[in-house]
Amino acid sequence: MDAGRPGPSRTEPGASTDWYRPRQGNAARGGLIMTNVVRLDGPVEILVTLGLTLPSISDAELEGIRQAAPQGSTVRVAETMRDATAIAADADVILGFIPKPLFDAAPKLRWVHCIASGMDMFLYPEMKASPVVLTGEKGLVGGHLADTGFGLLLALTRQIATAIRLGPDGWNQREAMRMVELELEGLTMGVVGFGGTGRAMARRAVAFGMQVIACDVMDVAPSDGVAEVWTMDRLDELLRASDVVAIGAPLTVETRHLFEDARFAAMKRGALLVNVTRGEIVDGEALVRALRSGRLGGAALDVAPIEPLSADHPLWTFDNVVMTPHTAGASQLRGPRNIARFCENLRRAAAGEPLIGVVDKRLGY
Repeated sequence: MDAGRPGPSRTEPGASTDWYRPRQGNAARGGLIMTNVVRLDGPVEILVTLGLTLPSISDAELEGIRQAAPQGSTVRVAETMRDATAIAADADVILGFIPKPLFDAAPKLRWVHCIASGMDMFLYPEMKASPVVLTGEKGLVGGHLADTGFGLLLALTRQIATAIRLGPDGWNQREAMRMVELELEGLTMGVVGFGGTGRAMARRAVAFGMQVIACDVMDVAPSDGVAEVWTMDRLDELLRASDVVAIGAPLTVETRHLFEDARFAAMKRGALLVNVTRGEIVDGEALVRALRSGRLGGAALDVAPIEPLSADHPLWTFDNVVMTPHTAGASQLRGPRNIARFCENLRRAAAGEPLIGVVDKRLGY
């Protein structure tokens, strides 16, 4: 591709940026309304950024991207964010992370497919106010996040974490361990946030013989063994009814510290908390207080209120807390699934069709 190829700047809306239009009366504030279409009418420059969630990309996968892109397009791969920033000036499309320095270095950027289960870290004001379309992996990550969620839950309820921690001494603690083990059959799981992760948690809960109730900020149809999805004004009702509360929500302004003292007070005494989405949804100090008081019976966490969690944090001192270091997002299928979605969206963009997995930048998901 010619490095000097003319193309519209994202600050100079043209014919190919009509998937966004200024909101009436809010143009001065940069208010924008999202649709789910981006038009790629000719050759584009695609930048693939490797990182934690896309550590590598094969020659076959790169060829698949070239085949899906408009004829004459160029695909470049950057192994580090520094490399990506250095070559981003002509990028029309990015596959991978989009931190602000990279966004600032890509004035022609029109669309980003971000391989991240949560978009909060990339929704800085400049991105939110821009006409850049943001797609992600909605519906692609719930399975492996829920695998970890249930693994942690079973490590807690079946005393697996205790047995591993005790090692050979576990045989001397066998009776004490058996006295506190729980069976999930017949218990109720309350799912807070019934998106991809929430649905995946519900499916696994049903398979273990649990009853499942859910609530969500959106009008979500019941599925996956959940008969009814309540609105968030019934959250406390859900908490009172649940033996296990599983957080499946994204981090937004509304969900930050959603679980604080009042929420823990509303929970059934001795209930368990599972969180594999974002640690900041839980107020860390309130979580410690709920555990110390016995209001909360235990916590199964892949994410922490502050990451990395310091070695002297009180959460490490509880026998009824099991944690992994934010590793639930890993899967051998994650990269290929995202590349397949990206290629499908490239085909859709060339045809002027709606994209899959569009993020509403105002809502944060």
